[in-house]
Formats: sequence, C-alpha cells, structure tokens
Amino acid sequence: MAAKADRRTPLVVVGDALLDRDLTGSADRLAPDAPVPVVSECAERIRPGGAALAAYLAARDGREVTLITGVGDDPAGRALRELLEPWLNLVPLPLTGTVPEKTRVLAQDRPVVRLDRGGGRVREATDEARDVLRSARAVLVSDYGRGAADALRDALAARPPLVWDPHPRGGPPVPGTRLVTPAEKEARGFAPSEARPGGLRAAALNAAALVRDWRVAAVTVTLGSRGALLSYGEHPLLVPAPAAHHGDSCGAGDRFAATAAGLLADGALVGEAVEGAVSAATAFVAAGGAAAVPPAGSDWALAALPDTDDPGALAARIRAEHGTVVAAGGCFDLLHAGHVGLLQAARRLGDCLVVCVNSDASVRRRKGGGRPVNPLADRVRVLRALACVDAVAVFDEDTPERLLGDLRPDVWVKGGDYAGADLPEAALLQEWGGQAVLLPYLDGRSSTALLARAAEGAR
Repeated sequence: MAAKADRRTPLVVVGDALLDRDLTGSADRLAPDAPVPVVSECAERIRPGGAALAAYLAARDGREVTLITGVGDDPAGRALRELLEPWLNLVPLPLTGTVPEKTRVLAQDRPVVRLDRGGGRVREATDEARDVLRSARAVLVSDYGRGAADALRDALAARPPLVWDPHPRGGPPVPGTRLVTPAEKEARGFAPSEARPGGLRAAALNAAALVRDWRVAAVTVTLGSRGALLSYGEHPLLVPAPAAHHGDSCGAGDRFAATAAGLLADGALVGEAVEGAVSAATAFVAAGGAAAVPPAGSDWALAALPDTDDPGALAARIRAEHGTVVAAGGCFDLLHAGHVGLLQAARRLGDCLVVCVNSDASVRRRKGGGRPVNPLADRVRVLRALACVDAVAVFDEDTPERLLGDLRPDVWVKGGDYAGADLPEAALLQEWGGQAVLLPYLDGRSSTALLARAAEGAR
C-alpha cells in the first residue's frame, strides 16, 4: 500500500461505498428559459463517498484499513477501486446494480443541486468477508442503507463493532456495539415517539432511549457546530466543538466516525474518543469538508489538519467576496477590558478580524522572563471565544511582519499606547494598499498594571 501505517491498531470498515463527484464553477446569471443559475467553467473532481470515505480518511491518518463493501465492475466501481486501492485493502461484496454515484453542482463553492444515480445494493456476504471480520481487531460499521451491514449482520453480532454509524434506511446496530453515532435528525427518527421534542433536551432523551432500545454501550448524537452529546443511558456528557464553522459539512459524519473508531481501537475511553472525534470533525469542516479531501496521489495527511480556523483561508475568502480583512496584534497575556474594547472596535472596521498573537518565546523576548503569565494555548483559546474574533494566527518573531505578508490585511490595528511611535508594519501595509491605524485603549487598562495590582494585593 502507498500509505505508510504506524503502530496504530488496524481497522476493518464495513459499509456501503459511494462515488462522490463535485462539479465546481461560477454562476453570475440565470438561464433564459428558466429561473435557474447557469454554472459555467465547471471543474470536475471525484472522491470516495459513504463508507469508502470513512475508510479512506482512516487510512490517510496512517492506519492499516480493510474495507468490506459492495463494488462491481461498472465505471463507477472501477473509478472507486482506483481511488482506494493505493491506500487500503478492499474486500468486495457482490452488488445488484451499480455503485451509487452522488454528483454535487457547486457555484462559488455553494451547492446548487445534487444528482444521484446508481441504486446498487449488496446482494450477499462472502466467506472472505466473514473471515476478515472474525479476525478483525477493531470494526467500524458505516451503514448507508444499501445492504452491506445487513448482509453481514450475523458476523457483526458475533464480533460487535467499536462504532456503528447508522442510516435511516439501514437496520439497527447489533447489541453490544460500543458506540453508535447518529446525527441529531437521525436520532429523532430512530428514537421512540415519546422522546422526540426539540432541542438539547430532546437529544439527551433520544440518546438515552436508543442506548436502552438498541442494547449498546453508548450513543453519541452529533450536533453539528454545537459538538456532540454522549449518553450511556443517563446523565449525558456534552462535548462542545472547539470552534463554530459554517463551511461545507459534507463528510463530517464520516470523519467523526473514523476518528472515534480509531481512538477506541488504540485504547481510548469512549469519552476521550468522542472528544477527539468532535475536534477532528470540526477541523475537517474548517478545512473545507469532503471537497478538500486530498486526491489519491497526494501525500498530505488529514491527521495534520488544524483544530482552528485557517486565518489565511479566511482572509482569502473575504477578499474573494470583495470584503475588508482586518488584523490586530499583540501579546494578549492577561485579557482585559482594554483588549476587548480594541478588538470589538477593530472588528467593526471590516468583514472579518484575524488576531495575530505573539508566541510564548516572542512574549518572553519582549516582556522578560516572567511573561507570559498565560501560555499560548490558553491565550488563543480565550481570544477565539470572543464573538468579535474570527480567527487567531500565531507568530514567533519579534514583529508580525512575515505573518502580515501572508495574510495581506486591508487594515492593521494597534492599540493607542503606540501613539507617537512609528508603526513598523505601516510601510509593509502600503505595499498592497493596506492601512495601519491606531485605536484608543480604555484608559488605565494594561496587563502590566493588572500584574502590579495583583502583586501589591498579595503583599
């Protein structure tokens, strides 16, 4: 295989493979014969879908993966094999019909319409597939309601999976499954009717009911940008997403299930696996969702996706939409009202705000050995929690000039305590037509003053 596996536990994925296709172009007019957009200059890209995507993501993480799925010798099946075989072991199940294909037409990266064809279903299990399951160390079921899980239900019941990602058209998970991962809407459909009100309370009731009804160890209801709710039957645990992203969520459920199964296979507790899966799914959406999945020949590892917004991608998107990119910088060691007022004012100057924050080493060089009081991870987390902050970027140099050269903001904001001094970034901003500005701090607020008062109080 082209993928280089490490010591991670091998994973067997059982489910229904799809071939996904994106046709991406631009639309700036309506058709003369109907009020529909004309999408022109379409670029085509194919990728694994359904269970094949879950298996592909796990393999790109550096894990040895075997995929048991229905695939034939039709054109879609052959294309799917070409995508998958460099990365994983494929155990085919016989299909009635052809591999399902889902084609999305996108304009300016927004879906316009989806076209489905190919209604292939798994006809039966094979001895090879049963043998693979009997010897599997870890199993993920990625059920897309096209027969693979049903055909192997007896073998799965004898070897309950670690994770079962269900589908409304599929059967229930086998008893003894360690974790089932329905989406919020799916959980409402699966749960008893008396447990279907709306909101977080509904998710908790539905999850608890499904734990009992399915006789599984745990159910986690994925809540999109809100994270996931994990239930063992009572007193659920809410795992919030590290950030809210509103990008393309296509494939996020497969990313969640593949990550959770991998972590459980490697010995993580269920709660730890759900936390890791929420972070991975959040990063997946932030990076562009399934549309950003690297092609088969790429060496980029999805495991390296950041768990925060990509500031460069955000700035590029705002510029492409003819918006104004604002950036502000500083140490932000002890975040105080002066900082907040500055950042709120900065955000009002444009369409997004990227905060450029000094690394710990950079702060020490500027402020001395006792600083920062708060380490970088804490400072970034607090900044990203502010509603006025859209993304945070870190720089290790004494000044953010290299980072600004990458971001190329339209407006660069510094606090008013720089008044009367030269802004070294001002000349740099002029290179691309940007403007450096000063905004006033609230009088008397500073991290140094806060530390001094704290020290005086301690004495």
